[in-house]
Amino acid sequence: MNYIKRIGIDAYMLLLLATVIAGIVLPATGLAAEGLRGVTFWAVSLLFFLYGAKLDPSAVKAGITNWRLQGMTFGATYILFPLIGLVLATLFSPILGATVTMGLLFLSVLPSTVQSSIAFTSIAGGNVPAAICAASVSNIIGVILTPVLVTLLLQQGDGGVSLDAIGKIGVQILLPFVVGQLMRPLVGGFVQRHKLLTMIVDRGSIMLIIYSAFSAGTVSGLWSAIPLTTLVLLFAVVWLFLAVGMWSMIALGKATGMPDPDRAVLFYCGSTKSLASGLPIATALFAPDLVGAIVLPLMIYHISQLLVCAFVSQRASRRAGAAPS
Repeated sequence: MNYIKRIGIDAYMLLLLATVIAGIVLPATGLAAEGLRGVTFWAVSLLFFLYGAKLDPSAVKAGITNWRLQGMTFGATYILFPLIGLVLATLFSPILGATVTMGLLFLSVLPSTVQSSIAFTSIAGGNVPAAICAASVSNIIGVILTPVLVTLLLQQGDGGVSLDAIGKIGVQILLPFVVGQLMRPLVGGFVQRHKLLTMIVDRGSIMLIIYSAFSAGTVSGLWSAIPLTTLVLLFAVVWLFLAVGMWSMIALGKATGMPDPDRAVLFYCGSTKSLASGLPIATALFAPDLVGAIVLPLMIYHISQLLVCAFVSQRASRRAGAAPS
């Protein structure tokens, strides 16, 4: 158990895998599925309310003055990665199929992770205030920008996103976040003192979304329509996506002569994709029976990025500890 913790696998990641298996083997159906969707909706709304309540605007201001770093991180998330995703989708769509390819494109336009990218930056000795700013701004803007980019990339055929779906995102995600920010003077201290509450809502809502999505996919017969060869290829394509993205961040940091603390921010915030933001957005944008296949690339990417980032950050921490003072 200690070994798998060292390489980045923790109890939460094992629970995510167990939730996926439960959704495939024991799917929710009928009234149970309807009730699950209702509970999930309100759990996600509560999650983003807590995000808004705990986000300190002063932390964002402290990191936003580094315009070059913030600009490159934002450009990597919303320009470079969508371009890489578009190239990969064009190359592999004949084998992956329309729905899984849609998931690959959806993955490419998602915002950065928040908690994990900041934590990895801290472990690696990076610029934590800048990481807080980059991750927070990425997610705030992503609530609006991700659906727009999805619409642009999937405008052909049935891939377009309706205004109703974007409105649902506003009601379920953006509105609770804004209310949380407005109520921060009243409830912010409580949320900061009870971090376990946020963690339970955060991880619990993600598990609810995953179970609901994979249950719907099972009931609709989606998984029987995805051949094993397609699944194997999807793993390879997602890992290629991750490798190209991370290498690009390393190369960009070196080419621009960034100091090491800023390079850490660019690497961890520029190359990671948020499961916490991506799953709620997916449930709002796409049909329930398609969500499971669409978030599959995100699930693979999420687990893979955590493993790689855990290894890289711990190595950087040991290297920094061994360096002469």
